[in-house]
Amino acid sequence: MSLLVSTWRTVGVFFILLMQSVSATDCTCELTNTEKAFPKGDLLSIEAAAVECNQKIQSAKRTEEAALRLGLHHRLLQLQGDVTALEREDDGGLYGAVSLRIIELELAEILQLLDKLNRTHSTHRNLSTDVNATMHEVRAELKQLEKYDHMQIAQKLEENKHLQKNLAQCQEELQATPPPPSPTPGNCPQGHLVEVEGPRTYTITQYGTSYHYGAWGRDPRPAPGKESWYWLIPLTSSNAFANYVRQYTSLSALIAGVAPKDFSIASGNPTTNTIQGPNMVMYGDALYYGCYNNPSVCRFNLTSRAVTTASLPQNSGINNKFPFCHLEACYVYTDLDLLTDESAVWVVYTSAENYGNLIISEVEPGDIPRLRPPMKTSLHKRTATNTFMVCGVLYATRYVDKETEEIFYSFDTQSGLERYNLSIHFKKMQTNIRSLNYNPLDHKLYVFSDAYAITYDVIFE
Repeated sequence: MSLLVSTWRTVGVFFILLMQSVSATDCTCELTNTEKAFPKGDLLSIEAAAVECNQKIQSAKRTEEAALRLGLHHRLLQLQGDVTALEREDDGGLYGAVSLRIIELELAEILQLLDKLNRTHSTHRNLSTDVNATMHEVRAELKQLEKYDHMQIAQKLEENKHLQKNLAQCQEELQATPPPPSPTPGNCPQGHLVEVEGPRTYTITQYGTSYHYGAWGRDPRPAPGKESWYWLIPLTSSNAFANYVRQYTSLSALIAGVAPKDFSIASGNPTTNTIQGPNMVMYGDALYYGCYNNPSVCRFNLTSRAVTTASLPQNSGINNKFPFCHLEACYVYTDLDLLTDESAVWVVYTSAENYGNLIISEVEPGDIPRLRPPMKTSLHKRTATNTFMVCGVLYATRYVDKETEEIFYSFDTQSGLERYNLSIHFKKMQTNIRSLNYNPLDHKLYVFSDAYAITYDVIFE
C-alpha cells in the first residue's frame, strides 16, 4: 500500500485517499484527479481556425495579383507602341481615326484592368490582415495547451521531426548523382516560353468572312522602310490557293483595309508558282510558301518578283497526305508549314518513310533557297494542329475544344530534346486556327482563325 501511494505521488497526477480496509488482502480506494480536464473544445476551435486559413490562402489567390500586374505591364507597353505609331503615321484622315479608336479601346481595357488590380489588392490586403490576426490567436491558444503536455510529447515529436529531416538530407546527399547539364533551348535570351496571353488584336479583314484559310503577320527581317508594314494573304481560291501578297503600311491600315499594295505571284490561280496552303511566312522581303502541286518550298522575292524553289526529299507528303488534324477535322493543304524565328526560316513536313512523324529542316537564306539536313521527331503530324518556332525550339499545338488550344510539345533543334508535357493553354476567339507563326520583333503569335486576324503575346520565363 505504501509503495502504491509513493508511486502515485511521484507521477503527480492522482491523490489517493484510503477509505477503509475490507480484509487483510483487499482495500477500496477513491481516485481524485487534481489536474484540470484537457480542453478538447479549445483544440477543435484551433483546428477549425487553421482549416479556415488554408481555405482563404490558396495558390490561385496568391498568384492572381501577380498575373494582373504582369498583364497590365504588357498592355501599357502595347499602348505605348501604338501611341508612337500614331504620332508617326497620323495623316489627319482615316489612318489617324482608326489608330485613335484602337488606342481608345486599349485605354479602356487598361482602366478596367487597373480597377480590377486595385480591388484585388485591397481584398488581398484585408485577407492578409485577417489571417495574420487569426494566426496570432492560434499560436497563443496552442501555447496555453502546451501546459497539459506533462510528458513533453509535443516537444519530443518536434525534435524527432528535425532528426528525421536531417537524416533524409544526409542520405540524399550520399546517394545523389550530379544531374546532367540542361541544354539551353535555342540560346534564347528571353528564357523558356511559359505562357501565351491574349488575344491582343482581334479583327476581321477587308475580305470579311469569305475566306477561312490564310495567313498574316510582320516580316521579322524587313526591308528598309518596311519596319512597320504588315502582310495579309487569304486563300481566295477554294480556301486552298492564292496568287498575290497584300501589304499594308501599318496595323491600322490593315484593320481599316485601306491603301493596300499588292504583289502578284502568278497570273492564274491555281497554276505554277501559286501559293498552296495557309502556312506561309515573310522573311527578308520574300514570301516562303508551299508550291502548288509540288513537294517544294517556293520563295517569292517582292523586289525582283522572281520565284525560286527548294525541293523537299523524295516522297515527302503533299496534297493532303499529311495535313494538320484534330479529332473532328483536318486542315486542308497543311502538309508543309513554314516558320520563322530569330535567325532563320524553317520548314516542317513529313513522309511515309518517317511514319508520318514531323521532320524539320532549316531553309538557308539566299535568292535560291536550300534545305539543310533534316531533323526527325517522334511527333505524328496528324496529332497536331499547328507548329511555330522560337529560338530554335519547335512548338506544336493541338485542339482541346472550340474555345481552347494547347501548346503541348516542343523539340529543341540544338539538343534534340523532346517534351510532351508543356500544357500551355490559350483562349481561341474562333473554332479553328488555320495558321500560326511567331514574330521575334514583338514576341507575338500571328494567327489566322476562320477569317479573323488575331495576335497573342508570348510570355517568357
